[in-house]
Amino acid sequence: MTDLGVHSTAREMVRAIASREITCSELMDLHLERIAERNPQLNAIVSLDEERARDGASEADRTPYDERGPLHGLPWAFKDTHDVAGWLTTYGSPLLRDNVPDRDELVVERIRKAGAVPIGKTNVPEFAAGSHTFNTVFGTTLNPVDPTRSAGGSSGGAACALAAGMVPLADGSDMGGSLRNPASFCGVVGLRPSRGRVPAWPSANQWEALGISGPLARNVGDLALLLSVIAGPDPRVPLALGDPGSAFAPPIAGSLKGLRVAVSPDLGGLIEVDAEVAAAVEAAGRTMAAAGSHVEADQPDLTLAEDTFRTLRAWVFQAGFKDLLADHPDEFKPSLADNIRAGEGLTGADVARAYEQLTAVGETARLFFERYDVLLLPTSQVPPFPADQEYPADINGRPMTTYLDWMRSAYLITVTGCPAISMPGATTRDGLPIGVQLVTAHGTDRRLLEVAAAYESLDFETRRGARR
Repeated sequence: MTDLGVHSTAREMVRAIASREITCSELMDLHLERIAERNPQLNAIVSLDEERARDGASEADRTPYDERGPLHGLPWAFKDTHDVAGWLTTYGSPLLRDNVPDRDELVVERIRKAGAVPIGKTNVPEFAAGSHTFNTVFGTTLNPVDPTRSAGGSSGGAACALAAGMVPLADGSDMGGSLRNPASFCGVVGLRPSRGRVPAWPSANQWEALGISGPLARNVGDLALLLSVIAGPDPRVPLALGDPGSAFAPPIAGSLKGLRVAVSPDLGGLIEVDAEVAAAVEAAGRTMAAAGSHVEADQPDLTLAEDTFRTLRAWVFQAGFKDLLADHPDEFKPSLADNIRAGEGLTGADVARAYEQLTAVGETARLFFERYDVLLLPTSQVPPFPADQEYPADINGRPMTTYLDWMRSAYLITVTGCPAISMPGATTRDGLPIGVQLVTAHGTDRRLLEVAAAYESLDFETRRGARR
């Protein structure tokens, strides 16, 4: 009899299956029981198909051992913006409520090839727009720590399901914080990899520079396991980085001793930050200093990143959704429709300027990381906000006039192209999770995982105590 449970690590689950301590079917039953217990309240997993899930687990039990991949037998709910052949994939939009793709996209293809067993999808905001997970197809995903609060987004269903023990690992995607914000809100680990690290296919625009898929996990070692599966080049994706996925496989170990760390709770005044979030970042800096890091207050100049992100995002959304919006003007949430329309007036000169600025911000980051190994800043500028709000109305009395304003701490980093990870850093006085964001130079994803693992190894109570 095994002591394995739904909150065991993914690596422990894989080892238990390989050593025959548990069957894939038994592991599936554990997770389906957990889903039945938690999902009716939290609404993290959608399009659940228990019969297909159990059939898939039975088939996994029959797979010869020499044909098993690194995720063999793990129950899996794919983000509902990732196409999965034969599974309902709605993108959180009523326009796609009956959409069943006939092929897997690349990140799904790799996860399924590694042996994961599909059970359903994870909930998303409409077309993954915004960092609060709600839509008119499935409703709102709630925070697993406090169900009156947001789980974040757009990978909110994924982060919630993971934190609640409904899945052992989760895939997501991130343009302006969609892996990092829900990780912060739900108390898990979320990585936005370096630009080009996790290739996307098929894609209408192989040169799009903002969005990328990535992993979510309950710990850094599990996150590295998933990154090792989804990372690596593909001949269909010309801008993919060349390192093989195996370069990121666990074990992951590192040290904070001697690291040059820049700490910035507000990016030099570019972002408004809740006081408890700022305190958590400052405490993390003190903790890293106590562990031997050389910590200074500093940040790169990301002034150009604001216009760059807003322009390129509007351009991408307008190109992707203008025809759908024209044909179905009443079938989009108003904030998304406004975002799409914001791209209508862009000129070639506007887009050219944004790409020049994208290059300049990347160069700023490169030079910054010649002086520092790590940048430490908030993941999200606020703790989880009430689930009945689309986004926070203000931070410290400063109005947030759009659904993007409160996400600057994430999307300004997006523009750098650098890898960024959200780690559980502290809790608020009310017990809500606060994530801290660690960033390293472009292409140094393995180094970032090592730093994150070293930070994770410090006792959480010690990290939280540093706030006092």
